[in-house]
Amino acid sequence: MFASAFPLLLLGFSLGMRHATDADHVIAVATVVSRVRSLGTALLIGAMWGVGHTLTLMVIGGGILLFGLVVPPHVGLAMELSVALMLIGLGVYHLARLYRAVRRGEPPAPDVAPVEPVAPVAQVAHHDGHRHDLGWADRVFGGSRVYASLRPLLIGVVHGLAGSAAVALLVLTTVRDPRWGIGYIALFGVGTIAGMTLITGVLALPFAYARARTSGIHYAFGAVASLLSVGFGLFLAYDISFGSGLFTANPRWTPG
Repeated sequence: MFASAFPLLLLGFSLGMRHATDADHVIAVATVVSRVRSLGTALLIGAMWGVGHTLTLMVIGGGILLFGLVVPPHVGLAMELSVALMLIGLGVYHLARLYRAVRRGEPPAPDVAPVEPVAPVAQVAHHDGHRHDLGWADRVFGGSRVYASLRPLLIGVVHGLAGSAAVALLVLTTVRDPRWGIGYIALFGVGTIAGMTLITGVLALPFAYARARTSGIHYAFGAVASLLSVGFGLFLAYDISFGSGLFTANPRWTPG
């Protein structure tokens, strides 16, 4: 039985890696890694994003496969809208940090990262004597490795909301045994983790190069990534709200 299901499970892993290249995934991760210092940190961020994405897939996809959970169109579109709003929020947050850094003439400040926790105080002194004001969450939880690790994981959880129903419905059309369906989703998630880890590593290279060169180039790269995140998020929000009719009586939702 395993031999007959193996090609399907392998397909799940392959599609998971391809799924990692979706535009909203790449843009979100590019925005986040624009502020990290090292390749190792970027790889860990990608892996944690993939883990969060997989958790959502397993919960929602498992509910559909095992318990016949039905996702109404309004709920499905609302889950996709949450991804759009998160992209907008990420972009605005990083643009605001870039703006403050440029105004103060400071070097690009690293974002909170799993292997580089910031000091758990309201301000962090830089080598030039200036002090950098952190966001309220960073002020409260900045010294916590748990908090630093959860940030990319939570981003992945939100992203998983948009695609989990589509993956589960695809499995339902090809797999009759829910156990193999869960196995497919799990390997799809593993493929996504591998793909996002690879993508974040690749995306981190130009940012690391820019940081080593000049602050201006690094600022420019970070601003472009953040603007792309805001722009794409606005496009998705408009398309979901008006194109698909989220806020109408007859929404049009096709999981995908």
